[in-house]
This record gives sequence, structure tokens and C-alpha cells, in this order.
Amino acid sequence: MENIETIDSVCTYCGVGCDIAAHVDTKENKIKKIFAHPDGVVSQGKLCIKGKYGYDFVDAEDRLRTPRIRKSFLEKNPAIKEAVSSVLVDFDDTWYECDLDAATTACAMKLKEIQAKYGRKSVASIGGARTSCESSYLFQKFTRHTLGSPHVDNCARVCHSPSLKGMRATIGEGAATNPYNDIYNTEFMIVIGSNTTEAHPIIANRILDVARESDNLAVFDVREIKLHRFAKYKAIMPHEANLLILNMLAYVIIDEELYDESFIADRTKGFLEFKEKILNDPYANPDYFNEIEGYEYLSKMVRKVAREYALKKSMIFWGLGITEHLDGSYAVMAITHLALMTGNIGKPGAGLMPLRGQNNVQGTCDMGMLPYYDPDYQTPKEIGLMTPELVDEMLEGRLKAVLNVGEDLTHIHPNLNKIDRAFEELELLFVQELFMTDVANRADIVVGVKSAYEKTGVYVNAMRRLHLSQPLVKSDLPDDWEVLQILDNKMGGDADYKSSQDVWQEVQRVAYRRFSGADYHRLEKHRKRGLQWPVHTEDTPILHQLDFRTDDGYGQFKYHQYKLRGMIEEITQKNLQGYHLTTGRTLAHYNNAAQTKRSEKLNDRYSEDILLVCEEDAADFTSEQVILKSEFGQTNPLTVKITDKVRPKTLFATFHHAKSRINALFGDARDELILTAAFKTIKVEVINC
Repeated sequence: MENIETIDSVCTYCGVGCDIAAHVDTKENKIKKIFAHPDGVVSQGKLCIKGKYGYDFVDAEDRLRTPRIRKSFLEKNPAIKEAVSSVLVDFDDTWYECDLDAATTACAMKLKEIQAKYGRKSVASIGGARTSCESSYLFQKFTRHTLGSPHVDNCARVCHSPSLKGMRATIGEGAATNPYNDIYNTEFMIVIGSNTTEAHPIIANRILDVARESDNLAVFDVREIKLHRFAKYKAIMPHEANLLILNMLAYVIIDEELYDESFIADRTKGFLEFKEKILNDPYANPDYFNEIEGYEYLSKMVRKVAREYALKKSMIFWGLGITEHLDGSYAVMAITHLALMTGNIGKPGAGLMPLRGQNNVQGTCDMGMLPYYDPDYQTPKEIGLMTPELVDEMLEGRLKAVLNVGEDLTHIHPNLNKIDRAFEELELLFVQELFMTDVANRADIVVGVKSAYEKTGVYVNAMRRLHLSQPLVKSDLPDDWEVLQILDNKMGGDADYKSSQDVWQEVQRVAYRRFSGADYHRLEKHRKRGLQWPVHTEDTPILHQLDFRTDDGYGQFKYHQYKLRGMIEEITQKNLQGYHLTTGRTLAHYNNAAQTKRSEKLNDRYSEDILLVCEEDAADFTSEQVILKSEFGQTNPLTVKITDKVRPKTLFATFHHAKSRINALFGDARDELILTAAFKTIKVEVINC
């Protein structure tokens, strides 16, 4: 163990936000091992395989270490080329390498030219949920205040924006209500639209611990997942049935008078109108499932789940299987209705758990990296456009520059053919990244930055818990906020932060409602435990104990009826044809796999996106690989795996590898309120290779 130092930090992957420790060879400046603290509050001494083995990206050979400028960009901009020519070094046919000063000078010159020609709103900033709160805060501040553009957004647009929208509309706060360990205090659990063992395994450990002992788990999904093995109620449902089932659960609770009258009277409003609407909704009666061939059993199962949920201290967990639909925001409202009706909120062991995806997507939203929220979810002076609207602005020639921090826009967003056309219309794409991801390869200027394991910063996990990360290894690369500060100064701003702590102190003042008491000293002191916002003199593990965080303190019922469509409509009309595809994650990889595919132990487990096909449909798949095609585009060839885990006429694929082009299949279908793409179902044609 000579030269080996043990350093504490936080995992760089999913929104669980596990505490980690690393053995670092200080002489080699190299991570040798990552493990969980035996007494870590989040990890409970365990890490998933990404947390354990997914650190090779830090010193990967293809790490982006020197800024690059596209040669064709400089040919189109001779004044910029002249300004930076003294430091340009030929890299290949496409790129020059340069220093950070030249890269930011080129960016600033082009930004000034674009805004002078097209106006201040011709620039947008997108991304940030993979970086620290400090960088996300400065990203939106620089864009709004120095550039004068209201257009800021982050990857919550493709994941949990509907959770934020639906929860704020009903209970005033779009975040998890309880700490993870409250799972041990609950009497009943519903998991819907979350493949928790794959996407959030350290939370799944807790769910499984309790389910094995108490047999108190209901799992709803469109395919059989590992969690079903441990469930008392194993519900496989048709595509796009979330709102249908959630309203049915509410119907049973009302019809059988299982609701908590005193809680409703004391702490909510709008229940009587809600009750009337739901009892008169033909889609809300569980008997409706008797008309859906192959899913008739759900009629009785929904009733049983509703009874247990209402009569016990219960929690609901959900993921992108809820939010990535046309009615994602409404489905989240339907989830909060269940908690409001039964009093299953504001106390230990009872609450709502949206399982956030990125390591700092909660924090990035808290920092105001959304077009309709300033930091601390205040109303901005000017509301900007959401990412799908910004793509339309590109195509219409009004948006000419995009600044991007760590979001692989051209891989993870839907309708890739449209995205491709839109990005070709830009005059400037500036990207801060670790690697030459798909979007970085399209950029005009790319700057390599520190990873989470090389910098200090605050990250907020899926249960509102703040962790202060510290560097595991040293790096001479800039942090994201440092690049943004240089840009800010070159664009006439006065940013003058000496450290990430300086930025965070400003966050504490600006976003004081959540963070006033969460200074670096306290976060360092509680590094293994973390602090759950709002943090003032103490932190707040459980929200809504006395009042909801709405303007008047009352929870609100906002009913929305399920709309018949898609697979359910086809089944009821005896016309189920073709295939319905859904997408999701696998344990070994994280999102666009930019980091995980650099670890051999992870990539060897899942080196390509696999298509799961039902055994009954095997005759349609006559080759080892197939292409999927929709009206919007087609994938590249996908390897087929025949399984009994998906239902007939349904398919499942992951989306981790950009080469698969899974997202080319999806069009502009999206959540009605918040524009999150409907990634969880698309009708596809199968072409055997």
C-alpha cells in the first residue's frame, strides 16, 4: 500500500449518489480501486458494477485533453482564424488543436458576431446535469445575464421534467419526499415504470431486502423485469397504460371508501370534484381491463394493489417508464393523487420517490438550468424555450449558436434525422466534454474538461441529498465553471470566482430557500452522510410533514382522463399488428456509455445494444440481426435475442451505443405539458438483415 491514499468522494453515475472511497496511487496519480464505505448512508457499503469498475475513463487514451477547433469553421471565419492562428497545431484533416485561451477567444468572437446579427436570443445553452452544481449555476447565470438569452435547458428534458411538473402542480415540490432508508419503514411498495435493479441498483437492494421479508411489493412494467421475481403483485401491462392504471387505483380507493378523510379535509383541496370525475370516467374502472385481451387479470390485481396501498404505510417509486410518454406529467399527478388521498406522504415510510437518472440532474434543476426556472425554482425575468422548441428554432434559422456542457444532444434526443438537419444550420456549436462523443464530433470548438473524479463540487442526488465531491486524482484540465468564467469575461461579464467554493457561496445566497445552511465546511463534515435540502440550521429528510410547498400549503387534485390510443386501442379493436418497441438501460452501461465503454469489465458485458424478442414471435426474425424502421427513421442493425421476458408483439432495446441509432425511430411525440419525448413506445417495422 506504499503511496496509496484513501480519498472519499461521490459516484459519478446515476442519481442514487453513492458515497465512494478510492485507493489512489499518489505517485502515479492513478485510481487503483473504488469501493463503498461500510457505513455509507447511501451506498450501505455496496456499489453497483459501474461504481466499482467504471473509473478507467479517467485516464483513457482517447480522453479529450487539448481544445480543438474545426478547420472548416476557421475557413468560414477568417477573422477568427487570424486571431488564433499563432497557437494552432495541425491534428488531422478535420481539427486543429489549440490552447484554452484560443478556444474561448474563437467562441467569444463568434458569439458576439451572431448576437449582433441575429439578436441576443440566437444563442442557447444546453446541458450540465453531468457536472457540478457550481458549473450548472454559472452556466445559466452566464447565459441569462451576460449573453442576455433566456434559453437554458438540461437533460431533465428527456427524463424527469414531467416529475417536476406533475409534483409541483399538486404538492408544490418536484423532488423525492423521503430518504432511501425510509424503505425499511414502509409497509407496502409500488414500483411502476422503473427497472430499478438495472438503473438504480443500490435503491433496488433496499426494496429487495424489504420485499423478501414482508412480501409487500407491486411491480408494474410492460415487460418482465428482475424486480418481478420478488413481487407479490407481478403486473405486466400494455404499452402506454400508466395513467390508465394509476387512475384505476384511485377509482378503487374512492369507490371502496379507503381514503383518509381527515387528511383530505385538513391538507388538500379539490377532492370532491376529483372524486366525481373519476367515478364517472369509464376508463378508470378496473373492469375496463376485461376488454383488453391478454391483460384481463389486471382487473382484479389493480383492486388488490389499491387496497394494500391505501390501508398501509406505502411508498411509490417511478422512473422514465412513467415520464417518457405523452401523458407523463399527468401520470405523475395521478401518482401524487394516490398519496394525497391516503395520507401516504409527509411521514416516515410513506412518500413519493421519482428515481432520477443523472448524477446531478436534481442539482442542475435546483440551480435554474431550466428555461422556466431561475435558481431555487424562482420565476425568471424572461422564460426561454425548451430543447425541442430550440431544435425547431435552429431549423427556422433563429437559433444560431449552442453552448453544450456534457450532454450528448445528437445521441440521446429523439428524432435524430431532424436533429441532424437542425445542427447543420448552426453557425457555432461549442462543446465541453471528456471525450469526442457524437455531439463533440459535430462541434466547431471542443474543450476537454475535468471529470467528476478530478474536481471539487456539490452534487444533489435523487433524494435531495447534497454531497461534496473531492478530486481523487489531480488534473491540469479546467473545470466546466472555469471555462465558462473565461467565456463570461470575454463576453463582457464580471465573473471573478477563485474556486468552486466561491461559486457555491453565491449559490447559498441566491438559492437560500434550499441551501443557506449547506456550506462547504458542513458538507465536508458530513461527506459520507450528505445533507438533504432544504438545509438551514438542520437538513430536511422528509418533506411535507406540516404543509405542502404550494402557495397556500394545500395539496391539489388535478384530474386528467386517460386517452385511448396505441397498443390498447389496437387490442380492443382486435387489430394488434406490427411491433411496439420500448427502450431502457442495462446495468453495465450509463446513458450514452461515454464513460462506461472505456472500462473493459463493463463494455465486455454489453458491447452493443441488444433487441429482445418474444419467443412466440421468433418466426418473424429470420436473421441474427434486424433493422427497425418507423415513419421517422431507422436503426442500424441490432442483434436479436429471443426471450420469454417480453410479451408478444412487443420489443425491448437499450440505447447506450450511438452507433445503434435507436433514437432515430422516435419522432416529435412528447409530453403534452413539458415536451419530454415519448421514448417508451413506438410502432416499428422489422427488416431482417
